[in-house]
Amino acid sequence: MPFFGELFVSEILKKPVLDPKGEELGRGKDLVVVKGEPLPRVSSLIIEKKRKIFVIPWDKLNIFNKRIISAVVYGENLYPFEPEEENLFLVRDILDKQIVDANGAKVVRVNDVKLEGWNTEAVLIAVDVGMRGIMRRLGVERGGEDLMRLFKSHLPYNLISWNYIQPLEPKLTAISLTVPRQMVSELHPADIAEIISQVPHKEGATFFKDLDVETAAEALSELEPDTQAAIITGMDTDKAADIIEEMPPDEAADVISDLPAEKAKAILEHIEREEAEDIQELLGHEEDTAGGIMTNEFIAYGPDMTVREAIERFKQDAGEVETVYYIYITYEEKLRGVVSLKELLLSSPDARLSEIMEIKLKIVAPKTDEFEVAGIISKYNLVALPVVDSEGFMLGIVTVDDVIDRILPPEAKRKRRKV
Repeated sequence: MPFFGELFVSEILKKPVLDPKGEELGRGKDLVVVKGEPLPRVSSLIIEKKRKIFVIPWDKLNIFNKRIISAVVYGENLYPFEPEEENLFLVRDILDKQIVDANGAKVVRVNDVKLEGWNTEAVLIAVDVGMRGIMRRLGVERGGEDLMRLFKSHLPYNLISWNYIQPLEPKLTAISLTVPRQMVSELHPADIAEIISQVPHKEGATFFKDLDVETAAEALSELEPDTQAAIITGMDTDKAADIIEEMPPDEAADVISDLPAEKAKAILEHIEREEAEDIQELLGHEEDTAGGIMTNEFIAYGPDMTVREAIERFKQDAGEVETVYYIYITYEEKLRGVVSLKELLLSSPDARLSEIMEIKLKIVAPKTDEFEVAGIISKYNLVALPVVDSEGFMLGIVTVDDVIDRILPPEAKRKRRKV
């Protein structure tokens, strides 16, 4: 069957389909798509006439282009169309669906689909996600081009090759790009989270599951609590535990607290004992308090350690801690002082930490209200504030990032419950 040039799906919608005598069989309504090599191909044309739907197999078409579509069959030989569950329709299932564009770290919409001849078949070669696709469907593409010429510009094409599209399935709600894992991993976690948040849950969960553990852990922290819980609840417990284990304990506790009790318990049982205990400890504090927003991940050394020893030790320990602003000086786990990293680097290598530490400390109790914590951090220009119990034992720190997340929360504010 001859196929002339290239065209977009929008150019055949509602277009008359003629029989061998030039009489109208109906008007283009949709195309049935099947798997093909190297690209998906059109298997039949769906037409509509007087509210009745008919199907014309691809091999019964003899002209198919933007100017004319004709078939070798007559109206009395048309087959009524009876859709099957496995049918994939180009208009119904692909047009207006969302695509995860990892190159641009955003979600875009399929405004049109480009077809091209391949031997005797029509194959899908690209999707149009730009303004040109919208204007083409509205029938004003040429007018848009003329308008752009007045401003000495042009209406750009914004096409994504079908080589980057993941395999399709019937009745899909979104389309994803096939992107190398390395490319996705290089996106900022906030960009990944934004992509996941903009697509339907099923596609977002699939996209998330394809991430490596480290990237998934970072992206999970950026998602809304409801989305976090939905994704982790639907995951295999082993994979979910690996991701939770990769997160800082305070962020892990936030996620665990929003899970169903059984899922939370199963995940904690799959996490290394020490890390699970850290998370459990944080879950024991009331929300909206210093204990509820602190992390129990910090660096603390003894007062007799020299600056030289502390620097060498710090090089080993810092990689395991999410944020490091100060080195806390403790004796028998009780807070004695604090040394800033700047002070550490500027001090004599032989000086002991007890000699350079600041002892006039600003501290809060685990039950201190989060707004009071924020006020202290703001008033004294701190980047981290120690949380100490009534006996002087250091429990954790509240960082300025933690405070910002709480005082300027996303739409759905975290509510932590005990597990």
